[in-house]
Amino acid sequence: MVMADPLIQLKDVRKSFGTHEVLKGVNLSIYRGQILAVIGKSGTGKSVLLKHIIGLVRPDSGKILIKGRPFFELSKKTRRAFQKELSYMFQDNALFDFLTIYDNIALPLTEDPDFPKDKIKEKVSARIEQLGLCGTESKFPAQLSGGMRKRVALARALVTDPNVVLFDEPTTGLDPVRKKKVHSMIQEYQEKFGFTAVIVSHDIPQIFDVAQRIAMLDNGIIKFEGSKQDILNSHSKVLNAFLRGENI
Repeated sequence: MVMADPLIQLKDVRKSFGTHEVLKGVNLSIYRGQILAVIGKSGTGKSVLLKHIIGLVRPDSGKILIKGRPFFELSKKTRRAFQKELSYMFQDNALFDFLTIYDNIALPLTEDPDFPKDKIKEKVSARIEQLGLCGTESKFPAQLSGGMRKRVALARALVTDPNVVLFDEPTTGLDPVRKKKVHSMIQEYQEKFGFTAVIVSHDIPQIFDVAQRIAMLDNGIIKFEGSKQDILNSHSKVLNAFLRGENI
């Protein structure tokens, strides 16, 4: 099957913090309407990679292409317009304890003073219903279970109707049953809304049933990129050792 051109592409992206080189020449393609899982050991730079995709971090060298055009060569207006198409679901949910569930979900919309209040209510109410959160609107995050807080975080990530959603280890701290529910939830809503997703995950091999493509980041470079079947057929020593939980 011939792949379409990537929506987002990283070409030889390098990034250091002080003397510590985190990304050492990352090449990665993200395709529209697909779920890409980024796997790898802790501390390999997966979260830094996400921050490059969303434009929060600028590479020391290399290029990030958006629809084939270098991101940092675009006009500020075009860059901001693209960033508005992106949403980010944080590892720890990043919900505000002092805000109700309704206000947490509405937050990305209320940051725009010109966004009509009736439209905010319409969008928030729709996400609350779609993610099974009815009856929680006036509650606070501490009153909900861990799984429900994940739903709230996802509702907030989707309330802006994003074209791209980045998930930074969305199942951290959950038991196996709830992990499976979060994966199913992401898969269900990705199919429903059609957004492009990038998921940083340690959930091996469960994440392979969610993602159409998998990329392994190891020692600052992408050592593998392909489908679940490609993984099963791979003879990569690094990849197979990681899947078995072995150091190499």
